[in-house]
Amino acid sequence: MSVPADARSRSVDFTSVRDLAAPDMAAVDALIRDRLSSDVVLINQVAEHIIGGGGKRLRPMLHTLAARAGGYDGEEHIKLAAVIEFIHTSTLLHDDVVDESDLRRGRSTANAVWGNAASVLVGDFLYSRSFQLMVELDRLSILRILADTTNTIAAGEVMQLLNIGNADVSEDDYLQVIERKTAVLFAAATELGGVLSDLSETQCAALRRYGMELGYAFQIADDLLDYVSDADTIGKNIGDDLAEGKPTLPLIYALQSAPPAQADALREAIRHGGLDSLDHIIAAIRESGALERTRERAQQHAAAARQALDTLPENAHRDALLTLADYAVERTF
Repeated sequence: MSVPADARSRSVDFTSVRDLAAPDMAAVDALIRDRLSSDVVLINQVAEHIIGGGGKRLRPMLHTLAARAGGYDGEEHIKLAAVIEFIHTSTLLHDDVVDESDLRRGRSTANAVWGNAASVLVGDFLYSRSFQLMVELDRLSILRILADTTNTIAAGEVMQLLNIGNADVSEDDYLQVIERKTAVLFAAATELGGVLSDLSETQCAALRRYGMELGYAFQIADDLLDYVSDADTIGKNIGDDLAEGKPTLPLIYALQSAPPAQADALREAIRHGGLDSLDHIIAAIRESGALERTRERAQQHAAAARQALDTLPENAHRDALLTLADYAVERTF
């Protein structure tokens, strides 16, 4: 599936998106660091390790851009962006414990440095801190969206746990997991931008649809990178998903089209999560055409995300959201 020329021109300009969002994101970062402060030293150490880990703050950035795209000119989006980042960060801490990961964004994970107990408990601290910020906003509609979102994320984590080592996971099963684990927080971030802007129900729904489709595209592209990149580029080791027994879309597609012998090898790798034959497994995935199919699926979701923005007024912040739809599938890290 080819990428339109106008999309390519937008996608290479992620720096301009970051620059557009920079004033709001500086305020978000300041609030995050202020609300992270605790008289418990370990909380400060673990939280700073992951918050200061060099991430792009994509989810809170999406929220600030969506709010500005809708014409919002207040300050509440700063608190909401911080809430979204706290929720995301807490899930990362918990994820790394469940996955027994020791590398994220090219750095040691918190659980690798301080242990599982500290990571889980600080993750809980960040969750509770996010709800303290929500209450300060004193808007029931916002609380409802975020409460539903955090509950859905937790359910998605359990669903993914049940899928580990299961070579019979279907494409629909996989999509349900990434909707709940990843896309739903993207969707909440952008929908809440519309809520703050007092946009119509139709426009808020469109922003939610944009975020949901973007979340699909982002996670599918991320799963693709696990088989085409390396630790120096994406901050984790190639084949990590396979090592954890996660049947992501490249593996699911490969199982559908690989010759029987290769399919059996793929199933065995998923069941046992081993990397003894990683080179052969990756070769089988590439030969099956699964990587191209996965990339096309991510591009389809990115296109749906762009289309969802048609109901919004044209402005620089809407254009930035369009650019991020392209960035989600064309990034290399």
